[in-house]
Amino acid sequence: QVQLVESGGGLVQPGGSLRLSCAASGSGFSIYTMGWYRQVPGKQRELVAAIISAGLTNYADSVKGRFTISRDNAKKTVYLQMNTLKPEDTAVYYCNAQYTSYIYWGQGTQVTVSS
Repeated sequence: QVQLVESGGGLVQPGGSLRLSCAASGSGFSIYTMGWYRQVPGKQRELVAAIISAGLTNYADSVKGRFTISRDNAKKTVYLQMNTLKPEDTAVYYCNAQYTSYIYWGQGTQVTVSS
């Protein structure tokens, strides 16, 4: 059983930065593929960034070069550093952990980019 808790969301101006954190409970964190997803009302939840246990990362084209996903296995935490934020980045951001058939979601944290 894994529990994920996101934090770090909030209101930021365009061009600003924000760092999201996702703290995981339970064992086996290092083997999970971790990801950040986001969802806007009326749209499908989309993958923003993912990082596998070996450290290989993947990003959506819309955030590549601006966002960085990282993980600290000792702290059982995954981060999403978001720079040069745009209004279209506004969404609820969800942390995800996955290993084979096991999938876990955090509660989500709101990110609003507005001037």
